[in-house]
Amino acid sequence: MSSDSFSSLPLSKIQIDNLDSLGYKQMTPIQAQGLPHVLQGKDLIAKAKTGSGKTATFGIGLLNHINPRFFGVQALILCPTRELADQVGKELRKLARSIPNLKLVLLCGGKPFGFQKNSLQHGAHIVVGTPGRIQDHLNRGTLIVEGLKTLVLDEADRMLDMGFSEVINEIIEHTPKKRQTLLFSATYPDSIKKMCHSVLSDPVTVSVESEHHPSIIEQTFYQVKESQRYDSLLALFEHYQPETTLVFCHTKLQCNEVTQFLNQHNIETLTIHGDLEQRDRDQVLVRFANKSCSVLVATDVAARGLDIKSLNAVINFELPRDPEIYIHRIGRTGRAGEKGIALSLFISTEKIRLQAIEAYQNKTWICESTQSLNRKIKFNIHPIMATMQIDAGRKNKMRAGDILGALTGDAGLIASKIGKIDIFETHSYIAIERTSLRQVLDYFINGKIKGRSVRVRMIA
Repeated sequence: MSSDSFSSLPLSKIQIDNLDSLGYKQMTPIQAQGLPHVLQGKDLIAKAKTGSGKTATFGIGLLNHINPRFFGVQALILCPTRELADQVGKELRKLARSIPNLKLVLLCGGKPFGFQKNSLQHGAHIVVGTPGRIQDHLNRGTLIVEGLKTLVLDEADRMLDMGFSEVINEIIEHTPKKRQTLLFSATYPDSIKKMCHSVLSDPVTVSVESEHHPSIIEQTFYQVKESQRYDSLLALFEHYQPETTLVFCHTKLQCNEVTQFLNQHNIETLTIHGDLEQRDRDQVLVRFANKSCSVLVATDVAARGLDIKSLNAVINFELPRDPEIYIHRIGRTGRAGEKGIALSLFISTEKIRLQAIEAYQNKTWICESTQSLNRKIKFNIHPIMATMQIDAGRKNKMRAGDILGALTGDAGLIASKIGKIDIFETHSYIAIERTSLRQVLDYFINGKIKGRSVRVRMIA
């Protein structure tokens, strides 16, 4: 039996079979290093990049400690953003399919407090949420964690970057002193070290190599003049022509300016930042994830929680000050066996940032000239998919299979014309090839899903 096989862990046959059905054949490095300690009930500090399999690392462990017969909160997972919390919740529900009567509640801002309160009153085993909303429920007495067994701090570095330090400490004050605490962080700054000393007890530390192999992610750096930065960005798109690109900026203002510039040059682009209403933010992330938007411009904090399976390129409009942030940024491409490119612009005064990255990677990079780029005339990027919104979601018992069945059945669409389907609480989103939009809109004039009429509108 392989040491990286899930069968080597002290898990029930039912859980092993469920993992096998979900495609969990072999443990990732973070799972192989961390899961045995989590299952033994030890506190854990795990340094791992996004996409390393960390959700299953703490998810499989905490589910193994849950007593389904006790309807009290036994596991609490704190996430920096609603998107990441929703992503973690979905993954835990899959991992928990073999456990009967297990209930998970999502507590995030942007959702009605009363609805969450009523859900908690009926009992919950696992709570996943953002620090602000969880703090609110604890202070109002609607969330009781006196029976908590496991506390998870997911992407702890981002939560501290977002100013949640005091909130997290207050939340921890509500939890039992005798508990298991699992901390996951892509980077390990001094603020995280300080938190680890105060909230963990004799923790085990595991770390997954955060460097990126050149055969997987091609890294290229371009030194430009400040006045050339925008035109150089355009040159990168014209030369490489990536299908999906995430552009990183430092500020919200810079995000807006870059987005406006790219749209003016026929590159369909969206941005994500803290000023967006929650529904608008959901729509932006859904459109980028389902490929009905080709380019997304974001800050490091705003990009957290992105669940992108295939991302062709990452562009640094400016190099970050911290080399670990650079590694974390570019690690969003080149996943799941695919190759990716990481392109970075910097000016002479930012060369010290490149030197820090070189020292971190123990590698010297030769900077390229944008003059070598092959620029295209009348260049544009327009996605082949479009997103439609349906006015029914989980609350209406809507499932992805119901939507897919209606479109491939009564509507007569070929399955290959249908992309990613996302189900939210009160509405759903579906990606459709633009060539099939008219067919879908015509169907929903009188067509139904699960025997009920639904309202449908195109949002992109």
